[in-house]
Amino acid sequence: MDREDMLEKVPIFAGLDRKHVNQLSRIMVPRTFKTGDVIIKEGDQGAGVFVIISGQVEVVGGAQKASPTVLNTLGPGDFFGEMALFEGFPRSATVRCLKDTECLAMTRWDFRAELNSHAEIAIAVIEAMARRLRETDARLTE
Repeated sequence: MDREDMLEKVPIFAGLDRKHVNQLSRIMVPRTFKTGDVIIKEGDQGAGVFVIISGQVEVVGGAQKASPTVLNTLGPGDFFGEMALFEGFPRSATVRCLKDTECLAMTRWDFRAELNSHAEIAIAVIEAMARRLRETDARLTE
C-alpha cells in the first residue's frame, strides 16, 4: 500500500480528495521507533502529527506519576498528536511503542504552509477532529 492509500484510510484525512492527500503525503516524513521508545512525552512542546504505518503504541496520561493511566492503544492507520497541527501547547499525554513502529510524521509548520493555499484541507481535518472529540466525550460520559 502506498502512502496515499494509507493516508486515505486515516480518519483525520478521510474527507480529503486524492489531490490533497497526495499533497500531504509529500510533506510527511517516515520515522522508525523501537519497542519501548517514547515518541512524544507529556509536557513537551507539540510540533506535529504522527500516522502509524505499522506497529503498536500506547497513549499514557501521567506517565511520570506513580499510577499512570493507559488512555488508548493504537495501531496501523491510527494517528496521534493532531492537536499540534493547530497549536503549540505542551503534549497532554505520552506515547510509547509497544512494538517496533513505523510512522509518517508531519510538522505544524509544513501543514500550515499547505493551508495557506488549500483551506479545504483545514476544513476536512477540523471536521475529523471534531468527530474524534465528540467520540471521546461520549466514551468519558458512559
